Amino acid sequence: MKGKKMRKRMIGIAAVAASAVLLAGCGGGGDGGGGTAGGDVDFTAEPTGPLSAWGFENADDVGQSRLDYAEEQLADVEVDLDATAFDAQKFTTRIASGDVPDVVQMDRRYVTQYAAQGLIVPLDACFEAQDITPDDYWYPFVVDDVRYDDAIWAVPQFYQPPAIILNKRVMDQAGVTNEEIDTSNPDALLGAIAKMYQESGGVPTRLGFDPVSTGQAPLWILGMGGQLTDDTGAPTLDDPGNVVGIEMLQQINDAQGGYAAVKSFTDSFDTFGDNNQFVADQVGAQVNAQWYPNVLSPYVDEIQIEAIPFKNSDGEPFSVAGGTAFVIPAGAENPAAACAWMAELTGEDAWAAAGAARADTRAEDGGINTGLFTGSPGPDQAIRDEYVVETGNAGFDQTISTYYDVLEYGRSFGSSPAGQDIQNELNNAITAALLGDKTAEEALADAQEAAMRAYENATAGG
Repeated sequence: MKGKKMRKRMIGIAAVAASAVLLAGCGGGGDGGGGTAGGDVDFTAEPTGPLSAWGFENADDVGQSRLDYAEEQLADVEVDLDATAFDAQKFTTRIASGDVPDVVQMDRRYVTQYAAQGLIVPLDACFEAQDITPDDYWYPFVVDDVRYDDAIWAVPQFYQPPAIILNKRVMDQAGVTNEEIDTSNPDALLGAIAKMYQESGGVPTRLGFDPVSTGQAPLWILGMGGQLTDDTGAPTLDDPGNVVGIEMLQQINDAQGGYAAVKSFTDSFDTFGDNNQFVADQVGAQVNAQWYPNVLSPYVDEIQIEAIPFKNSDGEPFSVAGGTAFVIPAGAENPAAACAWMAELTGEDAWAAAGAARADTRAEDGGINTGLFTGSPGPDQAIRDEYVVETGNAGFDQTISTYYDVLEYGRSFGSSPAGQDIQNELNNAITAALLGDKTAEEALADAQEAAMRAYENATAGG
């Protein structure tokens, strides 16, 4: 039994690593400001020589197979891979000191910030040299994450959409149907929560629904009709429409003991372990990104799950596009090789190699292949067709299928020079409002003021 539990734990940890792993990236503008202007780079040059890459932490089977593939294709390029995690402060320090990598991998929320500051180069000429049409190859809303000032500034990868995983065992016991877990119908959702919620001495012992209030904050704000940025990338956190999402989160948390109690309870979940919240029946439903079914797959015989889309205020399926990307810093010494390498890492053949590697891993560990969500519809479908097969568990198969279904409903967070600050300030605002420290309007006004300062700093002199 101990060996079985250890194997399950390792599968779960590996699955999370696979999802969290990055492989596993004076004003800007389309003219290519910065040390290496995009217009001055010959991206058509033969890719040769040394290439330094940074931010490639914890490359798993999916990442390593793509690295190996790119190495085979670019035999004359010598890659020096720095496997430490990306660090925003370290990035700006390295650029200022002249210690400039050729490729950096980072969260897409950072990209526009560095584009506005002239710290990375636009890649439109790179895409042209590699015969890539971004809006045709990647999901358009994934590209929108890295589009700014009429240019595209990064090579995107991954898009693991959120949906709602249902604990059918808890729901059936409480007499709750899938139709009642409807984020577009607060009355029905709150009624379902009331049927499933349990507490002892005022402390939650089971949540009817875990909305993941701060971890999925943009989903709730945008899904309920809010807006994080305007067309120029300026923050709009004080938009009146943003109040709706916060007020709905308030209702959900208040129905389950209040935000502080809910947060304390969810922090205690054995999320990646043998007694996770679905095994232990600590939730009736929970918002989760696509990688989480991988964590649950070792426990398929111990859980009863299905999944449904998150719905926006109009009752339509809704998702948001998060992920990582590769950029070329201004001043990079080998941008032509960097361009070719990034293209090879994210091409259809590289993803095919990754799909095969993941299939081999699942064959060895006995886990369930839930597919790869690459950020590109072609590779996503090809990998699904070849490797995602029926598991024999109808609920788990339905869960996998639901995440594929919601891929097409994605929306960009919004490309902004203050993207990371907007995310942080939104989380701060939601936390303050849910704790009752501020009204939703006050919290959003304060968040807007802080995010606008970051935006103005990022665009100063632009």
